[in-house]
Amino acid sequence: MRRKTIAFCLLSVVWVTTASAQFRKYSNEFLNIGAGARGLSMGSAQVASVQDGTAGYWNPAGLIGVQDHPSINLMHAEYFAGIGKYDYASLALPLAGNKRTLGVTALRFAVDDIMNTLFLVEPDGSINYNNIQSFSSADYAFLISLAQKLKESTNKNVHFGVNAKIIHRSVGHFAKAWGFGLDAGVQIIHDKWKFGFAARDITSTFNAWSFNFSDKEKEALYLTNNEIPVKSTEMTAPRLVAGAARDFTLSKKVSLLAEANFDVTFDGKRNTVISSNPISIDPKLGVECNINNVFYLRAGINNFQKALADGDTLNQKKVWIYQPSAGAGFRIQNVKIDYAFTNLANQSNPLFTHVFSLQFDLVNDKNKKKK
Repeated sequence: MRRKTIAFCLLSVVWVTTASAQFRKYSNEFLNIGAGARGLSMGSAQVASVQDGTAGYWNPAGLIGVQDHPSINLMHAEYFAGIGKYDYASLALPLAGNKRTLGVTALRFAVDDIMNTLFLVEPDGSINYNNIQSFSSADYAFLISLAQKLKESTNKNVHFGVNAKIIHRSVGHFAKAWGFGLDAGVQIIHDKWKFGFAARDITSTFNAWSFNFSDKEKEALYLTNNEIPVKSTEMTAPRLVAGAARDFTLSKKVSLLAEANFDVTFDGKRNTVISSNPISIDPKLGVECNINNVFYLRAGINNFQKALADGDTLNQKKVWIYQPSAGAGFRIQNVKIDYAFTNLANQSNPLFTHVFSLQFDLVNDKNKKKK
């Protein structure tokens, strides 16, 4: 009972807001991209059903699904014709006879080889291309996760998990930031139903920025009417992701998983299906067809927004847009390969990207013999 109380208290933190705090609605947005092609192909509807190593990202309570042996997950994706590169890696380690699981996750989103043209024009007005240098703008996140079984019975299981995350962001040598935050999650499995709750940034994740410009760079910024930034702190407001999923048995070898998630934010009106002040709700929907635990077909839809109609020359008519996704996966013994075909814009804009991810379970000889 005490463990349930602790879990409830941690999740309740997401409801606490401070009136005097200053938050940025879209802070640390690289942490909202996703992890694993399975989750991306299902429209990011994962908080209730995720049971593999990617749970460290979606809902740390789901790491309990990693049983008996460690699991490695890897993903690489490129956006906007390779301009933006996104990398993900995680390791999940079952502990204490499968009663708890430790997870380690690393994320990187970067735009490399950005041209610095600050000194392209010489003082005499001539152009000197030799003064162009390149730099990278990169965002990193490192997550340490721990999941614990709270209740195990024949028809009801309750799992709890927490994340401690360290964030590092850098823009060349000009700007760097360090941040820290906590997440907490719960999964409840009752017969064929699954429920999940993930409270993200429950401590109001912060980024402390520092800037480093030489006197020559400051002079160039001043002469071109650019503001010279100083130290600042960027805050990420708490959010709650709630979801429900259900398994449907279609035949002896075929089943269907359907999941709906609701991303609840508390920082004012957003362009979402339910938009109010201060709470906005963004739904996400996903399905997965499981064929004999070997082959998987998936589809999803998310990011519903109102936008101006393309054919409206008066810019007065608004329509609903959304991002569809689809994918597939297959398992060969202890290796699972997943693929996602995701949309970066909306259903009428063919701006898609291909994502592949790999799951590798470190099964030793003893585990193979048991199986």
